[in-house]
Amino acid sequence: QVQLVESGGGLVQPGGSLRLSCAASGTIFSINAVTWYRQGPGKQREMVAAISSGGSANYADSVKGRFTTSRGNAKNTVYLQMNSLKPEDTAVYYCNAEIYFGSIWYGEHWGQGTQVTVSS
Repeated sequence: QVQLVESGGGLVQPGGSLRLSCAASGTIFSINAVTWYRQGPGKQREMVAAISSGGSANYADSVKGRFTTSRGNAKNTVYLQMNSLKPEDTAVYYCNAEIYFGSIWYGEHWGQGTQVTVSS
């Protein structure tokens, strides 16, 4: 029943910014820890950012200083702020989130992916 819906992708010029969102359907569900992955054309999936249940964030070296993941005002939404985008950031971005139904562990779910294209 629960869905993770990703949005915010699109086409942006190098140096631009995008904000991806990863939202669990409905306010009944909440997101705890989240890991962001991406898969570029002809590339393997790689982890780019993660936020723990305690709020600590980790980033791949390739995006450190440029990407920031955080929780939104609503507990069912997590964001990935992507600044100073580079062409090599072009990929389909996926979120993988720990979902809770109230205080009950519901499981890990994947977003459907959103395309980010960085090009002049």
